[in-house]
Amino acid sequence: MANQTRQLGQLLLEEGRVSPAQLEAALAEQRRVGHSLGRVLVELGILTEQELVATLAKQIGMPFVDLSDYTIDPTAASRLPQSMARRHSALPIGYEGERLVVAMSDPGNVFAVDDVRAVTGMELRPVVATKADVAAAIERVHRPDDNVGEIVASAAEEATVDDLSAVTRIVEDAPIVKLVNLLIQQAVQDRASDIHVEPQERELRIRYRIDGVLHEVMRPPRTIQSGVVSRLKIMADLDIAERRLPQDGRVALSVGGRGIDLRVATLPTVYGEKVVMRILDKSAVLLTLPELGFSSENFERFQAASHKPYGMLLVTGPTGSGKSTTLYATLNSLNDASRNIVTIEDPVEYRLAGINQVQVNTRAGLTFAAALRSILRCDPDIVLIGEIRDAETARIAVESALTGHLVLATLHTNDAPSAITRLTEMGLEPFLVASAVDCVLAQRLARRLCDKCREPYRPSDEALAEVGWPAGEPDGGPPKLFRAVGCAACGKTGYHGRLALHEVMAVTEEVERLCVERRSSNEVAELARAQGMTRLRHDGLAKAALGDTSVEEVMRVVV
Repeated sequence: MANQTRQLGQLLLEEGRVSPAQLEAALAEQRRVGHSLGRVLVELGILTEQELVATLAKQIGMPFVDLSDYTIDPTAASRLPQSMARRHSALPIGYEGERLVVAMSDPGNVFAVDDVRAVTGMELRPVVATKADVAAAIERVHRPDDNVGEIVASAAEEATVDDLSAVTRIVEDAPIVKLVNLLIQQAVQDRASDIHVEPQERELRIRYRIDGVLHEVMRPPRTIQSGVVSRLKIMADLDIAERRLPQDGRVALSVGGRGIDLRVATLPTVYGEKVVMRILDKSAVLLTLPELGFSSENFERFQAASHKPYGMLLVTGPTGSGKSTTLYATLNSLNDASRNIVTIEDPVEYRLAGINQVQVNTRAGLTFAAALRSILRCDPDIVLIGEIRDAETARIAVESALTGHLVLATLHTNDAPSAITRLTEMGLEPFLVASAVDCVLAQRLARRLCDKCREPYRPSDEALAEVGWPAGEPDGGPPKLFRAVGCAACGKTGYHGRLALHEVMAVTEEVERLCVERRSSNEVAELARAQGMTRLRHDGLAKAALGDTSVEEVMRVVV
């Protein structure tokens, strides 16, 4: 083992992947914890898993393959069943003469090699890939929609009636159940946030929202519409006989061992009921404030406001801009045994340990305002209001912030300065708003560039001027930016994941004075920028300069 460790260390030094000082520190840590040198190097952040595996492959004399950007032969991949591919972390990716090329995370596992050889009936040529890459490639190759065509055809044959008496039989048919399950499973695998089931004149359009953009995935015949919609309504415990009014429900299920909640909403349209399902991953780890992607100045401003003992902190933006995620991350940083934290939400999206969460129930009379009045009698330290929708809720929230409570709330405005004037337009006295609000955060979500395929370029001065790029480049020339290209890892979109763009406005004495004088939001914005507030667009352009996103994506989400 010592000889192997020495060889690995020497190889890493020769390739320039580590410095002598880093290797010495890793060896010292290895002696302390007893783990392998490779694992220690990854845990210390000196190497990525991909760099380590590539070096280990060179050490044992095997080629390394980056599956995230490799075109896999589907006929080769189909020779090994999905269950065995997952069990052995192995995937056939092509042919080399009479041999089958198999990507494996552990090619030294002779039992796995023998199993794959026996099942495929071919001689193998193992190549090395990271375990994460093999798992992701298996997900891409063995997609749940491979057999959707057959299932849709089968479901269409059996779902030719549209009368209510036949609904129960239709939704219990295996093809309909299997199709709905596959739609949900594929959406989770594709990292979709929403599933849209939309009846059209001649077909049923199904779309996924991935990284904030809708993608059409299939158009099955309209004959299965009644069965699919009714199946979803039964899963969400909705009334399948009511087709004229909107309904809301919830489904709790497990997909691939992960707990998933679906928020189901139906909407009657001229061609039938549209169903939208919001996917909430209960097993997802809640983010912390430093993980939200704030710039250093914005983070300092927001954190200072969130740690005050009282006052109001507003998060603004359109639906789907990540407001709830930001508020949950803020509560995470404030949650401890010394504070009584109560939330009012509609709906409660994620359950938070140690926090009292209240679900709005309008039918029972438990509105935001009614719940807020009751909560204030329960000795809270911090109150989170899911959304300020009306004047009564706004008034109670402002009064709470003025009487010693820290109030976190969301509001629908286009930018941070508009939040002040929005509250006064609701009928609140300007001096109360000015005294209560401490900080306003406006945010948007932009797609993050895929780091596997993004392409650097130098934009022209005209292009920079068109997007309002801040003047004053350090080297006097145009900055190096990145554009989307598209590869197998990002589904040919050029983007993978999302990041937040922020605009943080601290309510200073000067801003308070403008509020009391009922000045316009444009005047408030001009003063806030003079005091150091970074506009949403400029925050986005700064993140484009870092290579996190593209200028085109910033312009798509920010005016």
